Amino acid sequence: MKPGDTHGTVLALDLGLKRTGVASGDLSIGIAHPLTVIQADSTNARLIAIGKLVTEWQPVLLVMGLPTHADGSEHDMTRVAKNFARKLESRFNLPVFLVDERHTSTAAESELHARGIHGKKNKALTDAVAAQLILQGFFDARLTA
Repeated sequence: MKPGDTHGTVLALDLGLKRTGVASGDLSIGIAHPLTVIQADSTNARLIAIGKLVTEWQPVLLVMGLPTHADGSEHDMTRVAKNFARKLESRFNLPVFLVDERHTSTAAESELHARGIHGKKNKALTDAVAAQLILQGFFDARLTA
């Protein structure tokens, strides 16, 4: 992707050690949509599942949530996310943009609860909606830049 590119599919990830939420959107429209949740217990299994989505959707870039403490300081998952982003870049030869994901899971849960989606169904969708919020934040930041 070049700095002036305004078209193409984007996939976003809300990385988790067991579940990874995925969202999609297009640079030209700037609207994110929840896509799926990947259930995987290993880095390799996550990369294989993401590879299938990359093949299917042909994104021009990837966006991934960067977890930090509420004050912005790093913790263990911050380092895991940065390492995973490097693996994504080298494996798929795509730029990976890291986006602050503070409070996205809480916001996703609240949004689903407000729509009447509770219990197990809420848990299954939370990660994909969190990825949607991460991607929407990326799109919105591009508009104001």
